[in-house]
Amino acid sequence: MELRDYLRVFHKNWILIVSCALLGVAAAAAYSIVVTPKYQATTELYVSVRAGDSTATNDLVQGTNFARQAVTSYVSVVTSASVLDRVIDELHLHSSASALASKVSADSPLNTVLIDITVTDDNPQRAARLANSIGKNTSYVITNQLERNSAGGASLVNVQTIQPATTPTRPSSPNVPLNIVLGLVLGLGAGIVAAFLRNILDTRIHGVRDIEQVTDRPILGAVNYDPAAKRRPLIVHADPRNPRAESFRSLRTNLQFVNVDNRPRSYMISSSIPGEGKSTTAANLAISLAETGARVALIDGDLRLPRIAEYMGIEGAVGLTDVLIGRAHLVDVLQKWGRRQLYVLPAGRIPPNPSELLGSASMAALLEDLAAEFDYVLVDAPPLLLVTDAAVISRLTGGAILTIASGRTKKNELSASVRALEHIGSRLVGLVVTMLPLKGPDSYGYGVYGYGVQDDAYAEQEPPTGYRLRRTAQA
Repeated sequence: MELRDYLRVFHKNWILIVSCALLGVAAAAAYSIVVTPKYQATTELYVSVRAGDSTATNDLVQGTNFARQAVTSYVSVVTSASVLDRVIDELHLHSSASALASKVSADSPLNTVLIDITVTDDNPQRAARLANSIGKNTSYVITNQLERNSAGGASLVNVQTIQPATTPTRPSSPNVPLNIVLGLVLGLGAGIVAAFLRNILDTRIHGVRDIEQVTDRPILGAVNYDPAAKRRPLIVHADPRNPRAESFRSLRTNLQFVNVDNRPRSYMISSSIPGEGKSTTAANLAISLAETGARVALIDGDLRLPRIAEYMGIEGAVGLTDVLIGRAHLVDVLQKWGRRQLYVLPAGRIPPNPSELLGSASMAALLEDLAAEFDYVLVDAPPLLLVTDAAVISRLTGGAILTIASGRTKKNELSASVRALEHIGSRLVGLVVTMLPLKGPDSYGYGVYGYGVQDDAYAEQEPPTGYRLRRTAQA
């Protein structure tokens, strides 16, 4: 992954990362509130060895060295039963030596003869009493039991309290600021890990970069998501100044430059799965092409779930199927839409054998005749991965255009569609990305300059009017 890929993951999942960080802070704060405060009291002991009467320097050095060596052993004496049992009896505690030892810690700073005894308890006064009692009894056990003079005199080892424990005024735990920082760090870490896992496990196509990982075919256009698309599918006609309408005009412009082989300008428009906006794309592209003065024929080749007649507001009871089986003539069912040179051929009745009809010689002859009479022929076909209809149609046209819904189409589905077209030798002209988000790293949009309230020139554009062509005289 490159730097921009990492930035894209952060940009795309910043809400998830921030939410995890806030959850970490909230969890740390809740823990700090719920947990019982603990207090620590510390007492400090000094270990020394009595020198002889001569108080020679050599005796002092030897005594100090002995004390430094012995103090490491005396640290373990602090939590021994010999000391803690005396503490329990002295303070009349209802506890065992092992339970009390869990509250006590002792250590000795390096190269010193000091012993620091720390007691942790939820009661500050009790913590101080325990620390002082443990210090006193540690001194007693060492001097009167462990290092007792065999001759009956005073012990040569002297353990003295130099810093008695005082009642703590602030709890040692929980450390609220530290907990908050740790919660923030852990939350951010969890959010970042979740963001990258989400990016790795998400196989859906979200933008142009995802498409480039699957195929090298050109992207002819990109259309932003519009929640009102179902209510007004013909955005090019209904709201010509809308940015989505401009995206279809951009698609029209790009399509005009892809016919470098002088093939018939007949295109099948399909998708990998349902719901990717193929019919909406076909209808709006047809209207955009007709705006340039071109003669355009729009055919509803989806004989399983036709949508063109509904979108264009025309009669769809008789159409393509009737022409293919010889029940009607093309001029009788090809309907002019609006005042421009746009003609629509609805699907007609849904047949029991769509694939056979669409792959018949009649369909090939129909497309050949339309390609000769019109500048552009657009065929709205069923999804490629569900039925073979689209593959059959694509072989009869000059090329195929695939629509890809951002956030819906998966990479493996697009890859399977591209392979299906390549397997039958069809020409994939390009791709159209639909339902792109309006904001975020995968967004796509046009500037707002020039797009505003509809002016009189566009207000005069004709409404969708469909009517049957009069049958011309037969030769």
